[in-house]
Formats: sequence, C-alpha cells, structure tokens
Amino acid sequence: MTDPVTTEESHVTPQKPAGGVKATSERPKAKPAFDFEPKIRIENLSLYYGQTRALFDVDMSMPAGEITALIGPSGCGKSTLLRTLNRMNDIIPAVRVTGTVAIDDVDIYSKAVHVDLLRKRVGMVFQKPNPFPKSIFENVAFGLRIHGESNRNSIEETVEKSLQRAALWDEVKDRLRENAMSLSGGQQQRLCIARALAVGPEILLMDEPTSALDPRSTARIEDLLDELRSDYTIVIVTHNMQQASRVSDWTGFMYEGYLVEFGQTEKIFIAPEKKQTEDYITGRFG
Repeated sequence: MTDPVTTEESHVTPQKPAGGVKATSERPKAKPAFDFEPKIRIENLSLYYGQTRALFDVDMSMPAGEITALIGPSGCGKSTLLRTLNRMNDIIPAVRVTGTVAIDDVDIYSKAVHVDLLRKRVGMVFQKPNPFPKSIFENVAFGLRIHGESNRNSIEETVEKSLQRAALWDEVKDRLRENAMSLSGGQQQRLCIARALAVGPEILLMDEPTSALDPRSTARIEDLLDELRSDYTIVIVTHNMQQASRVSDWTGFMYEGYLVEFGQTEKIFIAPEKKQTEDYITGRFG
C-alpha cells in the first residue's frame, strides 16, 4: 500500500494565522501530563493544505472509554484534527502531515497501517445525517458486507444489536425494509451511529453530530453518548459549549490551528489556565 502522507519534517514555510499569532515552534504548547494510559496519543502534529499550515504542533492524549470534546470558533482546526484520527484528510489533494498520531502506541500514519482496517477501528459520524438510499436494515449491514461478512444470521444479529446500542431498535424494528430516508433527522443520525457501531470500532469520532437536529433529538443523542462511553473512546467536535460541558470528560480548546488548552472538562469550564480559553467560554470572542 502506498501511503500518501509523509511523516518527514516539512520544509514549507508556515503562514501567519489571522489575528497576528506567529506560527513558530516557540509558541507555548498545551502539553500537560495526565495520569492515564492514552488510547490516542498525538505528538507535534502539524497539517498542511499545500503551502497553508492548518494545525500547529498539537500535543494531546485521550484516555480509553471516555469522551473528549474539541471546542473553538469556526475554522480553528477542530474538524481537521478530528479527521487526522482516521486519516480522512488523506483524500484531500496536497495534504501533508508531520508528527505522530498513535492508537494503542501504533503510529497510524505508518506505511504498515492499512487505511481500510484503520477506519474499521475508528468509526465516524458526520455533522449531517448521511444514510444511504437503501433500507434501514441494509444501511446498518452495509459495512459488514464490505468487510466480508456473508452469514445471514450473523448480519441480522449484528444489525439488531447495533440498532439497540443506538437507541433506535424499538422505533424501527417493524420497519427494517423501509427506505432509511423516511426516518426523521434525529432517527437518521442514530441510524448513522448504528451503522458505525456495526463494524465493531474501538473509537467513535463525531463531527458536530447534533448541529442539524432539534433540541429533542439532540437530547437523545447526548443520552446515547452517555450510554456508549463505557464501551468506546469517543471524540466529539462541537460548537455548543453547554453540550461539551454536559457530555465530555475531557475538553480541548483550539484557536487558529493551535491547541490552546486541554484538560478535564470541569476544570476547563470552571478554572481554565489560559486567558484565551476563559475569554472564549465566557463569550468575549468566537
């Protein structure tokens, strides 16, 4: 397999971000030490879109079985960082990554890593529900078939279990052959979560999964996250700071491509160490 992403040191001259922040390695990093064995370890991570630098020397570790939220204003690099965790950025022309992203201490940008298998381990749910124009059943079964599962009984069992884990089974168990597009927006998003869970991931990435949903559907998704947290490592990008404070154990605040501060959610929201973090949380900018 040819790896389109290089981990060699870049020779591109970084651009100066908006707001007068200098793109320099001397900028203080948010790299506190925490007493846990990380499931995900990010070290000196930078990402470039051609000549433009989008992430600057990010250091962050995320524990297994807990929820990490990424917050910050639009365009600060939250979603870009999230997509580095399953190499979704690989499909964008001229993207280069330097530094390390490791899962269970295996560098996922190593040439030895098979991207398809990585994305089986690291599932993703996007901002807008994106069910396939297939039946509810076939939406959940899709990933199983792609990965070679052909046993009908096994597929049916996994589909039911996944819909139950996504808190959707009771609502659709008599409608499995109906087109998934007939579901409400909130149901479609939970279907997408069931589809991601069906292939047995260890990590679930969620890019603003409730931003297109009404308050009731948002509450259902948040309740679901609370149920899933013990079995999956979850990383969620959200613009909703109240949501981050409700659902996450850890929070990282990003600004203009930098990770400004990372820590336990309660501390970040009650007693942040950085003035930038406090200003954002209190609504002074962003």
